[in-house]
Amino acid sequence: MSDKKIHVLLIEDDNFLIDIYKTKFEMEGFKVSVCDNGEQGLADAKKKKPDVVLLDILLPKKDGFEVLKELKADKNTEDIPVILLTNLGQKDDVDKGLELGAVDYLIKAHYKPSETVDKVKNALKKIKK
Repeated sequence: MSDKKIHVLLIEDDNFLIDIYKTKFEMEGFKVSVCDNGEQGLADAKKKKPDVVLLDILLPKKDGFEVLKELKADKNTEDIPVILLTNLGQKDDVDKGLELGAVDYLIKAHYKPSETVDKVKNALKKIKK
């Protein structure tokens, strides 16, 4: 891997979680950008072209499913891997997220931040192959 830091865009509206995840990813050597609503997150993803997007579903202004749909519909962002990071654990939500193009679906309550970092690393390894 090159010296370029992997850029993670975290779209999450819970400030407490933002701080935890941001700190954890930065400790692991990632570059982290943060947005607290779907509209801004979508704009940032298009502008910054992160290596991976961590996306909550329940967001102000535009929900995660809508953001995911729009990212996958845009030629410039369709290849950015999106991992949904949410508390919505219903099978329907999981299926919908994966159908819309998410590479993984993490339920916040089931994963510690360090495990989330590992999931992101694994997802990126799969994509790089």
